[in-house]
Amino acid sequence: MSHQDEEPRISFGTGIYTEDGQRLGHVRGFDEHGFYVTAEEGIEGMSIEHHRAGHEFGEGELMWRCWECGEMGKLDSDIPDECPNCGTSKEDIYYWTED
Repeated sequence: MSHQDEEPRISFGTGIYTEDGQRLGHVRGFDEHGFYVTAEEGIEGMSIEHHRAGHEFGEGELMWRCWECGEMGKLDSDIPDECPNCGTSKEDIYYWTED
């Protein structure tokens, strides 16, 4: 099997790069839809408005979700510093869209 035939291995902490080699961030979590990336400083993340541009969607709400316990909460301004349910750190909390 050649190197090109091997499937890429992605795990926590794997660096994510553009085709030009610019580092965007690193993998911070997985679910059935793919993986989540913590962006490097200076890299603009996409908001729910970016995602919905040009698409027909109902009203959705941008929330936060804990990777450890699944707790979700309203996103009033920023992701909380820790999960109020299990106490895990901010690094294990990510943005979530709830319809």
